[in-house]
Amino acid sequence: MRWLESVYQDERLSHRAKAVYIYLSDRADTLRQCWPSIGTIARELSLSRSTVQRAIQDLREQGYLETRQRWRQNGGKSSLLFRLLK
Repeated sequence: MRWLESVYQDERLSHRAKAVYIYLSDRADTLRQCWPSIGTIARELSLSRSTVQRAIQDLREQGYLETRQRWRQNGGKSSLLFRLLK
């Protein structure tokens, strides 16, 4: 869990970004990947969807997170794949 220290100490990250990062890290597999929906993250953290989206953007910009859109077989969008980088 020492890798979380860099998140805690990074003053560039907002409290919302830190909360979302910790949430994602708690749900990540051994490859440091997970795929909860924005709605699920928002509901479980008691944040709005737009706040979660801003936090994800903050984490991407600071190099903590990579995302990839996932697709259903019928061509519709599915949840994002989140990959923690730090």
